[in-house]
Amino acid sequence: MWAPRRASTSDGSAPQEESPMPSTKVKQPGRRYAQIVKLKPEHVAEYKKVHAAVWPEVLKQIKDCKMEDYSIYLDDNTHILFAYFKYVGYDFEGDMERMRENPRVREWWRMTDSYQESVVPGAKSSEAGSPAWWKPIEEVFHVD
Repeated sequence: MWAPRRASTSDGSAPQEESPMPSTKVKQPGRRYAQIVKLKPEHVAEYKKVHAAVWPEVLKQIKDCKMEDYSIYLDDNTHILFAYFKYVGYDFEGDMERMRENPRVREWWRMTDSYQESVVPGAKSSEAGSPAWWKPIEEVFHVD
């Protein structure tokens, strides 16, 4: 088995360990995304119910599309849903297209879109793509 050769020192001190070579594949640190949509008041209970048991195919596709730390919050006064996730891949548009290609994800979107009202003028559905059903919102502050 190969092992790195130890360097000798001229002053007799113990040689410093060489650090291992860095991996050529470094995980993307991630980009945070946030978006909003309005939940129809008559669908609050059903929306919570389906999100308590998200279909496994949808969860798998989210992970396969390099989305992590995905959360949806509800403001029960305004019925605004706030979604947050971190994208850790290298091709956001490509991964989102792969998400749209999944028939179970499209079925999920048709169901959940029926519970929502987009706040984006001209938006038709999550499936339609552009303009987006969920409104992207600007991050104005973040601290780790």
